[in-house]
Amino acid sequence: MARLLITGGAGFIGSHTCVVLLQAGHELVVIDNFHNSCPEACRRVERLTGRTLVLEQADVRDGPRLNSVFDRHGRFDGVIHFAGLKAVGESVKEPLLYWHVNVCGSRTLLQAMAAHGCRTLVFSSSATLYGNPDSNPIAETAPIRPVNPYGQSKAAVERMSRDVAESQPGCKGWRLACLRYFNPVGAHPSGEIGEAPQGIPDNLFPFISQVAMGERSSLDVFGGDWPTPDGSGVRDYIHVMDLAAGHCVTLEHLLDGQPQLLTLNLGSGCGTSVLQALAAFERVVGRSIPHRIVARRPGDVAMTVADPGRAAAVLGWQTERTLAEMCADGWHWQQRNPLGFG
Repeated sequence: MARLLITGGAGFIGSHTCVVLLQAGHELVVIDNFHNSCPEACRRVERLTGRTLVLEQADVRDGPRLNSVFDRHGRFDGVIHFAGLKAVGESVKEPLLYWHVNVCGSRTLLQAMAAHGCRTLVFSSSATLYGNPDSNPIAETAPIRPVNPYGQSKAAVERMSRDVAESQPGCKGWRLACLRYFNPVGAHPSGEIGEAPQGIPDNLFPFISQVAMGERSSLDVFGGDWPTPDGSGVRDYIHVMDLAAGHCVTLEHLLDGQPQLLTLNLGSGCGTSVLQALAAFERVVGRSIPHRIVARRPGDVAMTVADPGRAAAVLGWQTERTLAEMCADGWHWQQRNPLGFG
């Protein structure tokens, strides 16, 4: 059992990971500024697991506040860092905001960890840092060349993590993992927690769900002329519960191992186009979902599919849930919570 700090733990991926970590017996302190999340998510995590966690409102850019959390809760065995902004389109419009939150926030967190003797971190990275890859599936050795500020910010934090790891080699060094995951979707099968974006969704599946519920008139498919089989963009979708399990096994691998910097893809290795995902969701809902093909979105690429082989070799981890389960669990959440956590 470990005592862990989870930044952004009230968010979509963070809350599902908290479920898995609590079920594994770990003790959690969660901090979140609730920019795009809600305290109710953590209350539901507690109900699902029958265990409690400590929840504090804090921003990772706030150094004094972070240090206060470390001071008051004693030594943490490790940190899982989810806190950050994640919308590609918004990052193109607001690049300085993304650099401030994602990069400066991560720097402040690493500084607080160093000051309090905590040197184990799992960082929420992203496949967007691969940009427009030369080939698919994408291995961790592929060139890093992001095409949008969101991806640039993730690449910068990975570079910072590498510098930190190299600054203190040996037995007292850092245990760091950068998890480059692809497209998390779905929800907890109970329908108690799921993705609840505030405002217009930036991600595909929440938007499909809202159109299916009648909250929005139509789904915009960004680009019908990509060099893919049906002209729509192809992505590697991963069930959020599989992703949560990946974070748990990564953390336990770091805690049990030697100082290291571990970089892993978390994905299914299977590509699904936007139109294929829409058709799968329509089969779950039982009716057609209105959509239209519109111009490509700035910062997008044609195809990203993971090569998850290294995660399987190092962690013994692989995805278990199908696209149909992703759609069914996401739809179950949406039906039970049409207003999200509100």
